[in-house]
Amino acid sequence: MNSTHYIMPPATGVAAQEPGVKLLYVSCAQYSQEWNSTLHTHSCAELFYVTGGRGRFQLQEASFPIAAGDLVLVNAGVPHTETSQEGSPMEYTVLGVDGLEVQGEGEGFALIRLDTGREEMTWCLRLPTQEAKAGQLGYQAVCQHLLHIILLRLQRRDGLSIASDAVERKSSRECCLVRRYIDNHFKENLTLDQLAEVAHMNKYYLVHAFRREYNVSPINYLIAKRTQESRFLLSNTDHSLSQIAQILGFSSPSYFSQSFRRIEGMSPLEYRKNVRRIGEGEPSGK
Repeated sequence: MNSTHYIMPPATGVAAQEPGVKLLYVSCAQYSQEWNSTLHTHSCAELFYVTGGRGRFQLQEASFPIAAGDLVLVNAGVPHTETSQEGSPMEYTVLGVDGLEVQGEGEGFALIRLDTGREEMTWCLRLPTQEAKAGQLGYQAVCQHLLHIILLRLQRRDGLSIASDAVERKSSRECCLVRRYIDNHFKENLTLDQLAEVAHMNKYYLVHAFRREYNVSPINYLIAKRTQESRFLLSNTDHSLSQIAQILGFSSPSYFSQSFRRIEGMSPLEYRKNVRRIGEGEPSGK
């Protein structure tokens, strides 16, 4: 994948930035077959704008086609990835934005097809890359103001609601309540909607508040708890991966294995073999 990535340092010597959302980075890339398309998350929201080609955008529980002129807003902590259509490699610009959350029909994301105003939006989304690349005086402030212009234009569209952390924040008491609930019910089929009901909070606000409090999203905390329990089951039982996944509330054995590998750096079966080698007095290496 050919890509450029620009981190936005704090602005100095220029007018103070507007409160609320903050631009953290700007990336532009061209898809290639070497790119490993695996689900991943970010600690901030992302605006993913396709400037060329076509492909598919995948989330944990959704997948849809995207092409030039499409814009996807993904909230912090939402697993996602993209794949390019063979023969039509995608080109895209990505803005990483702190303090932003979209409230649309999707679970933590919104797809916007720019049938109108496409040229203006393309210009607004490409200019931050040019500013960051040139690095001239005040470019951070220019990029920040461009971000606000982009968000204002997006908010004019029907059915799309965008909020920032400038809105009243929920106290840590609700986050503590959710954490205790996860600790006591992590084997159950928990969803973000259920956790939001426990906290009496909007689910997107809950994700941001929980992350501020514990530096992890509620769902990733839930996965970590299940993975912690899976280590015990792998070490002390002969349950199959399918049985362990079912006991701990994972949606499938493959998702259990993927989550375990991401956290532990090895597959569940590799972990079980290592533990049993150690128990038998053998070295843990191959």
